[in-house]
Amino acid sequence: MLLPCRTIFALLLCTLSTRVFAVQNIKVSGADYVNNKTNDRFQIIGVAYQPGGSAGFVAGSGKDPLSNGTLCLRDAALMQRLGINTIRVYNLDPSLNHDLCASIFNAVGIYMLLDVNSPLPNESLNPGDLMSSYNSAYLNRIFAVVEAFKDFPNTLGFFSGNEVIQQPGTEGTVPPYIRAVTRDLKDYIAKHCPRNIPVGYSAADVRDFLADSFAYLSCAIDGSSSDMSRVDFFGLNSYSWCGGDATFESAGYDILVQLFGNTTIPVFFSEYGCNEVKPRVFNEVQALYGPQMTGVMSGGIIYEYVQENANNFGLVDLYDNGTAALRIDYDNLQKQYNQLDIKHLESGNSSAITLKSPRCSGSLITEASFSNSFKIPSPPSGAQSLLDNGIGNPNNGKLVSVTEMVVTPAVYGSNGGLIKDLAIKPLPDDQSNTPNGQNTSGDTSASPSGTSTGGKPKSTGDAGHLGIDMLLASLAFILFTFR
Repeated sequence: MLLPCRTIFALLLCTLSTRVFAVQNIKVSGADYVNNKTNDRFQIIGVAYQPGGSAGFVAGSGKDPLSNGTLCLRDAALMQRLGINTIRVYNLDPSLNHDLCASIFNAVGIYMLLDVNSPLPNESLNPGDLMSSYNSAYLNRIFAVVEAFKDFPNTLGFFSGNEVIQQPGTEGTVPPYIRAVTRDLKDYIAKHCPRNIPVGYSAADVRDFLADSFAYLSCAIDGSSSDMSRVDFFGLNSYSWCGGDATFESAGYDILVQLFGNTTIPVFFSEYGCNEVKPRVFNEVQALYGPQMTGVMSGGIIYEYVQENANNFGLVDLYDNGTAALRIDYDNLQKQYNQLDIKHLESGNSSAITLKSPRCSGSLITEASFSNSFKIPSPPSGAQSLLDNGIGNPNNGKLVSVTEMVVTPAVYGSNGGLIKDLAIKPLPDDQSNTPNGQNTSGDTSASPSGTSTGGKPKSTGDAGHLGIDMLLASLAFILFTFR
């Protein structure tokens, strides 16, 4: 029996959906992220993913950004075509089921960087009341986030804090507590997780405190590389490159390269994408992933995927009925990503992976107001029991089969055209997603992949490839079965 092409395509998707795909773990090796299997360097090509913003995170609502598989499927398909390999998610409810969303992002080669804190009361450090907010209930909350995501292979890391050192006065009191929370998270991971998941910090670009924040958090007390209070990576929320006329020098990127030039841990932009000039053209992408910065930086995370409350940072408009529309910023960012030399970005740096952290010392600190004490607060009352025994009734996530691949809500390009046949395309186990040269910003012609015919995908390693062996094997099975 001969089958039409569209039927074969549908059967192929169904066949592939029965397998639980898994990306390779990414580890920290000196100043680089490295693929645990291939030893290729991993550069973060990321986007902040927080539908509804912080105001949209409501306790007891039964939803967070990774709890609705239908919406995650839609967004994963659009991110895969954009070339994203990492999402940053800020506010999570560890009691919810995240299995399907995490598995969808895993299937398309997208990793997750997760904030353990939330804007809700008692779920983050309070810079104005550090001693009271650093308690066992707070630790139970952040450990619960670890439990919820520790078993997903695409969990790239956890942020122990975000812009906690920002307001005047915080630089003198907050740093030891960030190291304490980092220590507690790493201790918990060491005792209760199947692998070592990195823990780091996301800093505000406050230049008066930036160098000292980096030096304070990345040094090793007593010079020991096993110091659990030292961050494994350092993120910077930077919005200094504004508009197409900005340059490497005018944006101060040259200063950042100098500041982080001797880093012993991965450093990346945990947020970037100034919107003072609209639409954004994102020409800083070429600088960030170019030769002037890749020797120091490990990529960055665009702020942000979702347009929220007319803030003009979004790449995509999302609507209550599940439909979505791409913005011109999506198109512009895709064009920049498609110019990247992925093979160059994956090339390792042998010197970077052998670097050792400096010994902590007050001499590392330059500002008189910044803390130069490396006496880290002891865990609060009740914390040791959590560290030794684990939290009660943890909600452990797990990979599940992704049985739906075709996006059902309507998605429109920035030109208003309907994107047809939009679907995710699972990748082989050892691949992360990469920009693939496709233009998918609103073509209305029918196509199994939901893409236009203008851009030609790369022959290997792109987001559209399932792996030639897997593809041929699946097609052979289908043709044999229905001959």
